[in-house]
Amino acid sequence: MKTNDIKLDITKIQESRIQDVDFSNLQFGKQYADHMMYCDYINGEWQTPKIVPYGPMEFAPSAKVFHYGQAVFEGMKAFKDDQDQVWLFRPEQNFERINKSSKRLAIPEFPKEFFFSSLETLLKLDKDWVKKGGGNSLYIRPFVIATEEGVSASPSNKYRFIIITCPAQAYYNKPIKVLFSQDYSRAANGGVGFAKAAGNYGAQFYPTNLAKERGLDQIIWTDANDHEYLEEAGTMNIFFRVGDKLLTAPTNDRILDGVTRKSIIQLAKDHDIEVEVDRVSVKQIVEAAEKGELKEIFGAGTAATVVRVEGFECDGKYHDLPNVENPYSTFFKTTLQDIQYKRIEDKHDWTTKVV
Repeated sequence: MKTNDIKLDITKIQESRIQDVDFSNLQFGKQYADHMMYCDYINGEWQTPKIVPYGPMEFAPSAKVFHYGQAVFEGMKAFKDDQDQVWLFRPEQNFERINKSSKRLAIPEFPKEFFFSSLETLLKLDKDWVKKGGGNSLYIRPFVIATEEGVSASPSNKYRFIIITCPAQAYYNKPIKVLFSQDYSRAANGGVGFAKAAGNYGAQFYPTNLAKERGLDQIIWTDANDHEYLEEAGTMNIFFRVGDKLLTAPTNDRILDGVTRKSIIQLAKDHDIEVEVDRVSVKQIVEAAEKGELKEIFGAGTAATVVRVEGFECDGKYHDLPNVENPYSTFFKTTLQDIQYKRIEDKHDWTTKVV
């Protein structure tokens, strides 16, 4: 896409903060690159996007985002290959999804040319924040919030679209333990589970904290009706390997259409790994574990890439998972990262060069 004709209002930093960051010891989401973008929606249209030094913003206490939760976000990553070129992984998918999320929350959709021009400019300005090497990336967080002042229960007529970035390494640095939730629900039919709405994540923190008190790391959510079917994990889509078959739930209005999820499904097909996209029951997985047929569970998401589950708790009983030879989780993580860092051929044209 040609984005150089889009007008941007750019204010560059006077001095970079990059020398103050220990890139060998990063905490996810704690250090931010030098610049950010914001763009306001006023009088029925998006204004000129602005690139400015990263820093605080001021909003009125009555801004509607604080009262009615009109806020959606995305998660993306930029990668640097061995030739110092910066690449994005399937960015069109993230752009389409943030507008899909926005539409569900009555937020005006953001123009495609504004999105990609702003993102490309940000990455060119802050390309030194994208480090080479396996596991290194620049995490990109686009989001939009309602900024109109007023506490009436109605959609805002003003919004701000923002993109911030932060250097990142692995979100999870070890396998995790999970709880099959049978008391709480993440989303219901007809709700906003498919959207990356901020409230989806805020509402799951309490049940996740209860799981952590039991020595577990995350929850795998079940359907809201009967808690019979496994749907997705707290920050990831979820996969199950029973025998040599890969199982994952279909997307619907409760489950996020994950970019990493759909990439793994395609890679499985590419490598003749049988993959079944269908409802996965709690009973099915528990019985497979008890029979020794459940070989793997792993999560998939932008921040996590692929993370192995070492065991799960259901109905008060904990089930350890075996350490299998040549695990699917390792294969998919390695293959995805090899594509993202341009180590192997990108057969599906998933990567987009930025600079």
